[in-house]
Amino acid sequence: MRAMRLAYFPATRALVAQLLGACFVVLLNKIGVLYGLPLLALASLQGVFAALAAALMRADRWWLPLHLVFLPGVVAAAGLGLPAWVWAAAFALLASVYWTSFRTQVPLFLSNRKTVATLSAALPDGALTVLDVGSGTGSFVRAFARLRPDSQVHGIEAAPAPAAIGAWLARHQSNAHLSRGDFFAADWSGYDVVYAFLSPVPMAEVWAKACAQMRPGAVLISNSFAVPDVAPDGTLDVADRRKTRLYCYTIGAVKEGDTPRPRLIWPTRRTAKKPHPITITAR
Repeated sequence: MRAMRLAYFPATRALVAQLLGACFVVLLNKIGVLYGLPLLALASLQGVFAALAAALMRADRWWLPLHLVFLPGVVAAAGLGLPAWVWAAAFALLASVYWTSFRTQVPLFLSNRKTVATLSAALPDGALTVLDVGSGTGSFVRAFARLRPDSQVHGIEAAPAPAAIGAWLARHQSNAHLSRGDFFAADWSGYDVVYAFLSPVPMAEVWAKACAQMRPGAVLISNSFAVPDVAPDGTLDVADRRKTRLYCYTIGAVKEGDTPRPRLIWPTRRTAKKPHPITITAR
């Protein structure tokens, strides 16, 4: 079962697409169709086949240009005659930024200022405790902490390089706290707001953890990626270039043993005592 799930991981499909592209080029070369073509041309053709294979496997569109340029880029770079330590340093740098992406399927996304300002304005006045899961270099944490100096804003990032950069950039902000770690292993129960800008892959697990740990009346905000099969309580549309949409979910009814938040940030589906500050989506 684990192996079957792995086959659907984007990084695994990317590897399969690259291998298929290479196989097509080798086959065509064996039968003489590509005889005499220079290495860079063969690499470029492999990129075309890899991109086609990825498209047939329904990879996200942003993977396609990566497939087109990956092997040609490697061949072109190999011709530069750079020393081995340069390649080792480049690999170490990339690994420090993206080393968790294969496991988590979460690329490095950075929240822009308009997104942070829109969310900050929509949330009620007063001190809030906020957690950014997968905080990257801390762009959300630092911006939100500046806009809401009465709030405590925390960020957790797994990749070492972005986590270190974020902690250094936030060193002078007393209400901004950035650390390296696994946000799924952290305790979310003390937060009024959990903000996520991840990918579609982990959203079901994020929702399950939010429901299990966050107090009723707290909210989960997901940038761009909705929780599968769960209707949001509302959405916030950001007036930026990428037409960002924030999906907003209020943690629901009080269960036995729960300690609810002193007051709801936004009404749950079961409560509608005041106007919702977000555009309500149809159900």
